[in-house]
Amino acid sequence: MTTDTKKIKVAVCGACGRMGQEVIKTVNNQQDMELVAAIDVNNTGKDIGEITGNKPCGVIIENSLKDALLKSKADVVVDFTSPDIIYNSAKIALECGVRPVIGTTGLSDIQVKEIEKLSREKNISALIAPNFTTGAVLMMMFAKTAAKYFDNAEIIELHHNKKKDAPSGTAIKTAQMMAESNSDFASGNVPEIELIKGARGGVAESDIHIHSVRMPGYMASQEVIFGSLGQILTIRHDSVDRACYMPGVVMAIRHVTSNNEFVYGLENIL
Repeated sequence: MTTDTKKIKVAVCGACGRMGQEVIKTVNNQQDMELVAAIDVNNTGKDIGEITGNKPCGVIIENSLKDALLKSKADVVVDFTSPDIIYNSAKIALECGVRPVIGTTGLSDIQVKEIEKLSREKNISALIAPNFTTGAVLMMMFAKTAAKYFDNAEIIELHHNKKKDAPSGTAIKTAQMMAESNSDFASGNVPEIELIKGARGGVAESDIHIHSVRMPGYMASQEVIFGSLGQILTIRHDSVDRACYMPGVVMAIRHVTSNNEFVYGLENIL
């Protein structure tokens, strides 16, 4: 970790989005961090301080990630953008020698492996977290433990209707962790006939059905439902304010600065 005299230089990609703005406010409140760049396709040329707090801070919004990273000499770039650009953004960051902390979901397994490969080749740390909320990460860990004792399970994830990818990265990661403990979560189920295609949701590892809800009013929620003869176990987490992600983001920034490794999942640094 850096000392008090050398702050972690942080860039934020997707700076004008709701998560990006929350990250900027959080970075500005950390004694050991300094905001050095803000990248977004919107509001280019404006001071990001005017967007986040109606007060200039001297960091001008740029639309070129590569130029912003090289000019600012950032140590870390936090990315909350969109699934269609995150893969290329991660590669740009690593090619520039900047450690990416990625909260954008929608990366394929192949893309995650490619980012890991480049991280190791460049000997630069990187962290990808499907969810930065400590409670959600604990939910996933609890689900992995429960998976040892139940042969049937399904996942319901509920998000706002502006979320582009489905199922959520959290649901996919949860299913992957559960599959490490059990190879079949459809034990005893009869052959199914869907009268409406998709009625039973998507099927992930170990026959875990994932159901995605997109609706105004939700931010981010997930239920993991386990069943066996005579009992149901439900593990649920609800995010009601984007501030809940920030302790995990801060933890990730500090981790990639002081550890030289690739990390997938916040549970690996808790």
